[in-house]
Amino acid sequence: MDITVGMKGQVTSLVEKEDTAATVGSGSLLVYATPCMVALMEGAACEAIAPALPEDKTSVGIQLSIDHVSATPVGMEVRAEAEVTEVDGKIVTFKLTAYDEAGVIGEGTHKRCVVSSQRFLDKTYAKL
Repeated sequence: MDITVGMKGQVTSLVEKEDTAATVGSGSLLVYATPCMVALMEGAACEAIAPALPEDKTSVGIQLSIDHVSATPVGMEVRAEAEVTEVDGKIVTFKLTAYDEAGVIGEGTHKRCVVSSQRFLDKTYAKL
């Protein structure tokens, strides 16, 4: 595993009605939902470290602290950027920022843990 401070990832998406607070159940308005923004941000974090992960490893989110600072209407493009700020063994910390075409819409920090994909799934499904 060769994850280093400074690695960056970015993802973009177009806000559709399916991405609104009213549709996902996190509010009543037709604006970009916070859970959708969070998923976009986590996706950027995954993209940042994907090239450094062996085929049998993945990362799972373990901590998130996000501020959603500006609403985004349906039809606007959104982008999330993630940068690795710390690596402590299997724990990777990221700085996250989300944007729409008018500027910053969200920011925060996120931690992911690098795990063995199969071992993680085995342990999870052993709960059944």
